[in-house]
Amino acid sequence: MSSQTVTAATAAPAQDAEAPNPLAAGLRPLALDVVVPLAGYYLLHSACGLSEFAALAWSSAFSAGRTVLGLLRERRLNLWASLMLVVNLAGLALTFVTGDARMMIAKDGLLSGSVALAILASALIGRPVMTPMLMPFVTKGNRDRAAAWQRLVEGRAAASRAFRRHERVFAGIWGTALLTECAARVVGAFTLPVSTMAWLSTVFLIAAIVGGSLLGQIAVEPIEKLVEAEAEAPTAA
Repeated sequence: MSSQTVTAATAAPAQDAEAPNPLAAGLRPLALDVVVPLAGYYLLHSACGLSEFAALAWSSAFSAGRTVLGLLRERRLNLWASLMLVVNLAGLALTFVTGDARMMIAKDGLLSGSVALAILASALIGRPVMTPMLMPFVTKGNRDRAAAWQRLVEGRAAASRAFRRHERVFAGIWGTALLTECAARVVGAFTLPVSTMAWLSTVFLIAAIVGGSLLGQIAVEPIEKLVEAEAEAPTAA
C-alpha cells in the first residue's frame, strides 16, 4: 500500500469527523432565533423583574440584530429571526391595552395570530418559514438525507417542484391552525365568562398544536418520501 493511499484513508475519517452534524445544523437556527429570544424574555421579565414592555424590547434587540446581520452578510432575510421580531413588536404594541382580563386573553390570541399570518405570508412568497423547523425531523441527522433535502430546497433536484408544493401545504396547515386558535380565543374572550376562558384558552392552543401536528402529516409524509428517494438516487452520490 502506497503512502498516498494511507494518507487518503486516514484523511477521510478526519474529514467526516469535522463535518457538521445535519441535525445540529438544522436545529441551530431554531435555537438562536426562537429559543434565545423567548428565554431572554422570560429571564428578563420573571427573574430580573423587568416590566413586560422592557423585557420584550430587550429580547427584540437580539432578533433585530440577527435579521440585520442576515441582510448585510448573507443578502437574505432570516425568516425565523424576522418572525420573532414581528411577534415581539406585536407584543410591544399590545402591552398598551388596558388591564381588563378579557383584553389580556384576547392579546394572547392576537400574538398567535401574528405568528399565523407570518407563516401564511412566508408560504405565499415561496419561502415557508416552517421548512427549517421541519428539516431536522425529516433528515434525522443523516448526511445523505440532509444533502438531498438541500438539493430539493434549492431547486437542484427533479422533485423540487413537488417538494415546494408540499412545504407550502405544511405551512398552510400550521398557519390555518394557529389563525383558527387566534379567532377562537378572541371570540371566546368577549363572549364567554373570564373564568371559563382562563382554562379554555389553553385548550384552544393545545388543540391548535395537536391539529397542526396531525394534519401536517398530509405534507410531511410525501416530503419524507421525496427526501428518501432523492437520497437514494444515483445522482445523489
